[in-house]
Amino acid sequence: MASSSSCFFVFSMAVMSLFLLAPASALANTEFIDANCQRVKNKPFCVQTLTTYPPAVAATGLLPLAEAVIGLAISHCEKTAAFAAETAKRDATLKTQFNECHDAYVGILASLKSATLELKNSPDTANYDVMVSGDDTTRVMNLIGKNADTASKTLVEMTLQMDTLLDLAAGATDAVDDDDENVTRRA
Repeated sequence: MASSSSCFFVFSMAVMSLFLLAPASALANTEFIDANCQRVKNKPFCVQTLTTYPPAVAATGLLPLAEAVIGLAISHCEKTAAFAAETAKRDATLKTQFNECHDAYVGILASLKSATLELKNSPDTANYDVMVSGDDTTRVMNLIGKNADTASKTLVEMTLQMDTLLDLAAGATDAVDDDDENVTRRA
């Protein structure tokens, strides 16, 4: 009986320590997330997204956070580009529009990857690369935004999500630069 009591005690202490220590580590990282989210249009979405995205929570500074946020945008961009390419192959009536949308997402992907490479040495250039990607999302919306088919509606939703993630990435690159000149330009 004594051994089961001591096992229960040890187990209880381990579980309690998880609850007590987890908020302390999360609080340390919210400083960087808060710095990023102060620079975006949709602050609640930013906080919700970044505090539930493990690479963002694990970031130990503004640069690693920006890399994580751009990585999240890259991941969504790749999925969206693949969706556009697959739809172009599958639906002949949408082929031209979706091939152009795919090309736009290839451009966004190139800009985001370029931003990742420039982030450390030239955060202003990285910020520009992220922000210019919005031109391609506008291009996609102009191509398929008025279509009524399911695939187009799905791509519209994915593109709206891409715009939101681009805003988070622009905030992250601006936070790395930390000269606040881009805050007023994006407001």
